Amino acid sequence: MRGAARGAYRAAPPPPTGTAKLTDRQTAPLSYAAALALGLGLALWVFPLDFLFPAAGQGWRPAGDAAQHMVAQRYLIADDWRWPPSFAANLNTQEGGMNTAFADSIPALALLLKAFRGWLPEGFHGIGLFYGLAWVAQPIAAVFALRSAGERRLLPALGMALAAASMPAWIGRFGHAALCGHFLLLLGLGLYLRLVTRPSPALWLAAALLQVATLLVHPYLAAMTLALLGAVPATRLLRGEAFWGPALAVAASFGLVVAAMAGFGYLGAKGDGGYGHFALNLLSPLWPAGSLLSGWPWSPQLDATGHGGWEGYNWLGAGLWAALALGLLLRPRFAWRRFRRHAGLALVLLGLTALAVSFQVGFGARIVLDLGPPPAALEQFRASGRFFWPVAYALLLAGMVLLARLRPVLCLAAGLLQFADATPLRAAIADWAQARPAWTVEAPALRSELASAQSLTLLPSWTCLTHAEATTYPLLLEVLALASEDAVPASTMYVARWRTPPACRDAALAAAPLAPGELRLILPAAQAALAPLVPEGAARCRPIGALLACR
Repeated sequence: MRGAARGAYRAAPPPPTGTAKLTDRQTAPLSYAAALALGLGLALWVFPLDFLFPAAGQGWRPAGDAAQHMVAQRYLIADDWRWPPSFAANLNTQEGGMNTAFADSIPALALLLKAFRGWLPEGFHGIGLFYGLAWVAQPIAAVFALRSAGERRLLPALGMALAAASMPAWIGRFGHAALCGHFLLLLGLGLYLRLVTRPSPALWLAAALLQVATLLVHPYLAAMTLALLGAVPATRLLRGEAFWGPALAVAASFGLVVAAMAGFGYLGAKGDGGYGHFALNLLSPLWPAGSLLSGWPWSPQLDATGHGGWEGYNWLGAGLWAALALGLLLRPRFAWRRFRRHAGLALVLLGLTALAVSFQVGFGARIVLDLGPPPAALEQFRASGRFFWPVAYALLLAGMVLLARLRPVLCLAAGLLQFADATPLRAAIADWAQARPAWTVEAPALRSELASAQSLTLLPSWTCLTHAEATTYPLLLEVLALASEDAVPASTMYVARWRTPPACRDAALAAAPLAPGELRLILPAAQAALAPLVPEGAARCRPIGALLACR
């Protein structure tokens, strides 16, 4: 077929006569080395060493979602090997244990750490480490994607690395470690570009393994990389090229992911639902929240649903918009040809955008279109605004390729602009990572009690809390964070998804006889109702700060 042997994008024009031209063999190591240096420098600037390599006994408390992920991963690392591999029997013991994947334990990293736990410091977990790895990998994966697009010169690579390491939606994910793995999306985009023009068994194998690895980081990211992989046969079909082989390869990759989901216990699990609650606002890519140039604060984000706009935050950045605008203005015919050559990818990205926007279409502070109840299958994706992330990276890649057709130095200028524009966001995540909030519980006394405990019954249980008792959530996490240092078997834990809806059985737990080695802790919100139920409570319970400890 005409054009079938062309690269994903045409190679950029050669430099003017008299300019030294580096060969691809020279630019590849230079580009990747520069990206590695950028990623390492940013990771070490943003994240303190005790955040990257934590241990037990710290004088400050972890907070928010990161604390939840830390607790789940510590318990998984400490527990015996089980099936599914991500299952921990020592956490949420009142339900017989839990699949820590549903608490974002990042099984891909946690299981690797578990294999080497004998060499790890006491209380070590890999949540902070994953942040660091993600920040190192982000610019490297961006260079891979750009080179996969046929642009292999050094200056565009530097610009792409800077811009990808400054994507606002990526930086803004702090607090949620697994979803910082945007480098997986860039790898998926790069593999699409290679597979659509130069497929090989090794590339297909790499793509299949990427899907499984991404699943074990976070299922949302896996859904996105699978969609990018599905664009390969779609693009070839719309080009009039052979597509059955790629379609079968994609089906095989999908089957491998389903097998991994079955093996790790993902299948059959359900959550609270709420598709569209955390959707992409139509203005979000244009709304410069957190931009240095606009001076607008990062928070609050645009919200038309009433549930908060954080998940739908997708400001693209000044450098990306500048690259796209200049490239489309000065190279419109080239842009149209490349768009037509990748029509399948464009359709996939359009579908992801529609999925991100959801059935309640928000524009600013208003819902401008309500399409009614969504299909039940979509209820698993309540944070639908995330699905715009691959679109943002595809736009970044397109902008850099267009600028490289004009002058390679323009790519570097756009990357620097993007980098400068994201300064407030980098400062915000650095402040978050370097914060050392004090424990609000009596940490030394609780550590002493937990050191001799064989089990922990923590009341109220997570399943018994209502939204009106939201202040109890962080207190539960604090106690679990302390218990996780020694992985003391704990009765409760937050679970995002489940096979059997969890039941509230706090009254029975409080009234049960105290078992040998059991430490029963009752938080202030439940003391009036549950403390009187503890057998021999007057003799066996005593306060530790605001908590009531029974043994």
